[in-house]
Amino acid sequence: MGKKVDNLVDEGFRVALVETAFFDGKFEIPHIDAPKEIIIPNGLVPFSLRNRSENNMDFVCCYEHDVNFRELITNTESLVDDLKRFPGIISPDCSLYLDAPLCVQIADIYLNRAVGHYLQKMGLYVIPNIRWGDERTYTDEFLGEKVAFQGVDKKSIVSIGTYGQIKSAESKRYFREGLIAMLEELEPNVVLVYGAMPDKIFGDLKSKTQFIQYPDWTTRMKSK
Repeated sequence: MGKKVDNLVDEGFRVALVETAFFDGKFEIPHIDAPKEIIIPNGLVPFSLRNRSENNMDFVCCYEHDVNFRELITNTESLVDDLKRFPGIISPDCSLYLDAPLCVQIADIYLNRAVGHYLQKMGLYVIPNIRWGDERTYTDEFLGEKVAFQGVDKKSIVSIGTYGQIKSAESKRYFREGLIAMLEELEPNVVLVYGAMPDKIFGDLKSKTQFIQYPDWTTRMKSK
């Protein structure tokens, strides 16, 4: 079990998680290997609510406020046994705010993959979460590569979240543009979607891959 860190500065941005990782691209984003077989989750439960998962049948996800899954980033090592109660986990959905400096957006992509790589190394079934920020992260015009998609294998399974991400016209535009870029770059066989799938964003893209939608936790509980 690794030493617990109180914050990311204590241990140089969690470098202990990636000691055995392969790195992709000029920013050396840690790589999460595609699973040997594609497993479709029965459901998705947010990390902070994982103990409410009935019979631990859900995959754990982080489609909630970052503070609610802080422990997964800072105390990853000590959570391995707890997370093994579940059939799998989606790598962390670290927020890529559109108004955040580009270096911060890249750092959050790094943390997503670093935690995902470590948990995979420890024997968990990990599905990469794909999150992008502004166009500098999902096109190659500014950086020379699409950093939001680094560290992930093509033609496999990935997960995305719309919950809380498509409230404004601007956020809808960035989400759709990034989604189109992701489908072109990664050519995923399966895309899990946590939250709504409005036609204005997904309508003409549904033939590009197999989308599987999951309601956000609040909606799921209300429907019972």
